Amino acid sequence: MRRLTIFTPLRLFTAVLAVTLPLFAQQNVFVPPAEIIIVHAKVFTADTHNPSADAIAIHKGKIQAVGKEIEIERYRGIGTRVIDAGGKLVFPGFIDCHVHFLRGSLSLGRVNLEGAKDVTEIQQRLKDYAAKHPDTDWILGGGWSYAMFGADGLPDKKYLDKLFPNRPVYLDGYDQHTFWANSKALALAGISRSTLSPPNGTIVHDKFTGNPTGVLQEEADTLIRKVIPEPTEIEKVRALRAGIKWANRNGLTRVQSARWDFEILPLLDQIREDKQLTLRFDLAYLPAESQFTDKDLATIEAAHKKHHDDYINVNAVKLVLDGVVETRTAAFLEPYADEPATKGSLFWDVNKYKDTVALLDKKGFQVYTHAIGDYAVRTALDAYEEAEKRNHSKNKRHRIEHVETVATSDISRFGKLGVIASMQPLHAYPDSDTLDVWAIRVGPERAKLAWAWKSIADAGGKYAFGSDWPIVTLNPFEGIQTAVTRQTSDATPKDGFDAGERLTVADAIEGYTIDAAFAGHHEKTEGSIMVGKAADLIIVDRNIFEVDAHTIGKTKVVFTIVGGKIVYEADAK
Repeated sequence: MRRLTIFTPLRLFTAVLAVTLPLFAQQNVFVPPAEIIIVHAKVFTADTHNPSADAIAIHKGKIQAVGKEIEIERYRGIGTRVIDAGGKLVFPGFIDCHVHFLRGSLSLGRVNLEGAKDVTEIQQRLKDYAAKHPDTDWILGGGWSYAMFGADGLPDKKYLDKLFPNRPVYLDGYDQHTFWANSKALALAGISRSTLSPPNGTIVHDKFTGNPTGVLQEEADTLIRKVIPEPTEIEKVRALRAGIKWANRNGLTRVQSARWDFEILPLLDQIREDKQLTLRFDLAYLPAESQFTDKDLATIEAAHKKHHDDYINVNAVKLVLDGVVETRTAAFLEPYADEPATKGSLFWDVNKYKDTVALLDKKGFQVYTHAIGDYAVRTALDAYEEAEKRNHSKNKRHRIEHVETVATSDISRFGKLGVIASMQPLHAYPDSDTLDVWAIRVGPERAKLAWAWKSIADAGGKYAFGSDWPIVTLNPFEGIQTAVTRQTSDATPKDGFDAGERLTVADAIEGYTIDAAFAGHHEKTEGSIMVGKAADLIIVDRNIFEVDAHTIGKTKVVFTIVGGKIVYEADAK
């Protein structure tokens, strides 16, 4: 027979107290109040152990708590700012794995030729810009497309001379590997029919007259750059501040610079001293003329010693192995489909390149290698494999930048060697530049493995995404759209461009967040929304998991938070 328990008033009080004391004690354990709480959110954490949440608490620049709103409420204090997300999506802050930040920042104040449909539209934009900037000696800008210039894809100085016979004009192609000058700019640079092309560069000459056409390729760009007036320090700082604001507006919390930005280190220090550095930077050092000297090593070691914190970090060297497909300077295993006489060529002596990679690997530096053609990609993989064997090194996460083509047999090597495929989804946007120029150059067989990020991931490798700004927009949502659809915004081509390489929305986001953080050795502190990680996150205006994928690129950022501070707010005055 079950024994009946009779509670006296004293025993009842004791029983209730025994149950409630642990809960009472737990609820009253002191937790410091959050500076910011985000509630009513749909949080994509990029954390496999806790993939979604409703609310976030931020304290002293870090994620204090992630979970249900009822759990996060205990972190609210008198001074806590509460952001009601209204059901909007929250992501980790985006990381752009490949930018040229100073050039991009300067481009914000120069003529923009992106999207121009023909020469007439380019000329009109140039006229409009010149009228608004009458005191600017040089007209500088870029973004023109190869596709509008016929079979060879190259412009001519005559289109510029007609408008500007006495004012120098210099315009970067959209990929920044081909450049377009007028006669005045050529004359100031001393470029004539007798001028020889520099190493790893080409001055294009008219095949009938022998005169320069105004087109410069690869390192021939330096011949003009040396006579263009250098922006003042004040102009550079002003441009960088604008670029940082633009990056924050696009949801970026970190960028990884791949070229031309080593010189801005003192300027970034100055911006930080002014408490205006709201973007984190990784910067790679670029040696000159396809060689790496003792002086280069001393320079990168000194820079790393001075700059290796959460906001300014120098720990990488950029090496450029080949050019680009459009100018047939990318290096291939087999000849170009539309020019069987050439395969392109490497910019480095292979043995010197391998020795340089091994040296940098031994010294602890990460290597970024520009490699677009499948031969260049294979050479980079070979060098990384050899460096690992020579030095018995592990987890260096050396990178190949672009990887526009890759031989089938090399796909699995990314995972086996721990090499990061640093890729730019918008380069695969299937417009006329891609389908009518790029794809014609490589031919149908190689085009089957164009920008093969999914194949690399399926074989155990890691990709990380970026923009190559200012070559394409800094907006990561346009890159996500392309990675997911492999089509234009108008849903062409109908079956997609190499549709087998499409990613899910979640996988594409991770290419700009946790995978991008991993590519820069930051995955322990950034890239996902987890307790203890940096409070780098964004709120956006639409649920990109539910909208038509062809509209993802229209997504707008509502809030950007870096290190626990709101650095962009769409409604702020």
